[in-house]
Amino acid sequence: MLNSMPPMLVCCLDLEGVLIPEIWIEVARRFKSDELKLTTRDIPDYDRLMKYRIGILKKKNIRLKDIQKVIAGMNPLPGAKAFLTALRAQATVIILSDTFYEFAGPLMKKLGQPVLFCNWLKTGRSGFISGYQLRQKDGKTKAVKALKSIGFRVHAAGDSYNDLGMLKAAGRGILFNPPLAIKNKFKRFPAVTQYAQLLRLLTASQ
Repeated sequence: MLNSMPPMLVCCLDLEGVLIPEIWIEVARRFKSDELKLTTRDIPDYDRLMKYRIGILKKKNIRLKDIQKVIAGMNPLPGAKAFLTALRAQATVIILSDTFYEFAGPLMKKLGQPVLFCNWLKTGRSGFISGYQLRQKDGKTKAVKALKSIGFRVHAAGDSYNDLGMLKAAGRGILFNPPLAIKNKFKRFPAVTQYAQLLRLLTASQ
């Protein structure tokens, strides 16, 4: 009688704060706008956060092309690419992010073109961001559940409020460098600060 194979491991990772710096914080620094420093670490309601950001961009006369120039000069977090390479040698990796394809391209190249599921931006004729289109609501959680439903073993890592759904849905959820408020409130998830620790937890069989 043949032994059944163990389920293949898929690791789902958040992007910003885990592999790359927070894009909006970098944009805020470049344009000296403290109002743009807020992220999902601060405002869990993503729709409210994005509408707020779009209003600030229009007020500050910042167009999509201006943001893309900032992103082109950004780099992954120190050690992120080596971590991702090591993880991809042991598991299938999918990045689940609330960022946008119009933002992520240059940084995906610098990370070795991992698989990315994210969203799209809408722009007006003047080049300002006018809105956004989600792939689907709560897409991170639904992606993890879908992968599990077709027989994959899923581990996940993130750092923000908008990652908690996928961490809860995964067979193992891990917080990576989370804000203290999230770390203290969601102690059910191990919290680590180093890529070596994260790699061990994501790939552990037990």
